[in-house]
Amino acid sequence: MSIDISKALKKMIPHLLKARDENLNEADTVVRIVKVFEDVLGYDPMTEITGELKVKDKFVDLAIKLEGVTRLLVEAKAAAVTLRDRHIEQAERYAAEGNIRWVLLTNGVVWNLYHLTFEEGIEYERVYSTDLSLDSVDKAAELLSLLHKKALLKGEHEEFWQRRMALSPESVAKALFTENVLSFIRREIRKSEGILLDIEDIATALHESFSTESRERIGPVRIRKRRKPKVRRPAGSADAPATEPSHSQTPTSTAGKG
Repeated sequence: MSIDISKALKKMIPHLLKARDENLNEADTVVRIVKVFEDVLGYDPMTEITGELKVKDKFVDLAIKLEGVTRLLVEAKAAAVTLRDRHIEQAERYAAEGNIRWVLLTNGVVWNLYHLTFEEGIEYERVYSTDLSLDSVDKAAELLSLLHKKALLKGEHEEFWQRRMALSPESVAKALFTENVLSFIRREIRKSEGILLDIEDIATALHESFSTESRERIGPVRIRKRRKPKVRRPAGSADAPATEPSHSQTPTSTAGKG
């Protein structure tokens, strides 16, 4: 973690837990959330934290502005409310209108950060979730430090998201289920086990090694074929030009098992 907020966060946690235990209302919870942004995350509440942004007769609770640009929307709930992904619906609308890709949902104890995309409607994915009543201070501080003013300006939250996407089941599967990789695995298995397997069977075994949740995200197994080099013809050749090979993905006969 580039910015250590653990000491400041540790000092704030008892007040946030007390708010939950006393079932504090939403308005009073927002006051404490703003205090976290000020004392823990380094924002100026007078110039960098804006309240009650109106979106089609509804309001987004808070917006974080840096250098005149809204970088993060915050949807706050009362301290004892159990957070649901659907709670970011109001913030989604404002985010879409302003092309703002980051939304935080929090009740002061649980902090859920979301990344939004707008290519095909509004889609969101939870980037992380941390519960100050369950997680260690170090773990919570490491995640929340991505929202520190300096980290936000440096784009550390974007880097965290890109790394997370690169290591996602979809990304790993895309790299694994290629003809080149599967052929390499087949050779290694033949060396160690003395048996030559079909790459389709290897792909199915790999697919089944993922968790159920990951398999649902990956979808059916599709093996990406290696590209064949074009055959170059001499200038003026009467032969017909070589046909461009198809790069379509071919599902295995046992796709989607498990």
